[in-house]
Amino acid sequence: MVVGEGGEDGTDRVLHALSDATRRDILARVTRAGHSVSALAKLYPMSFAAVQKHVAVLERAELVTKERRGREQIVHGNPAALRSVVGGLLETYERIWRQRADRIAEILEEET
Repeated sequence: MVVGEGGEDGTDRVLHALSDATRRDILARVTRAGHSVSALAKLYPMSFAAVQKHVAVLERAELVTKERRGREQIVHGNPAALRSVVGGLLETYERIWRQRADRIAEILEEET
């Protein structure tokens, strides 16, 4: 079985969403203050539809939420989702490195 086969998990979606510079910029902007999709589209040299797709990727990763205000959709950042994924990744890698350091210490003690 291939890792990740059968669909993406939350970490994969977040990392995919953050892999694009435009999406990172959108996320930074909407985390500071909500923006309509129309207002965001004016900030980038691309079509409204392209910006809308970027926002959709961020929304699937739960990095942003959208709120309907009249005819517009206001995009807001969701920093809790990013903290959750980053915290989980850091815990996983910290555990791996602690296990490796412990094993190195055991090997060094065996040699003395």
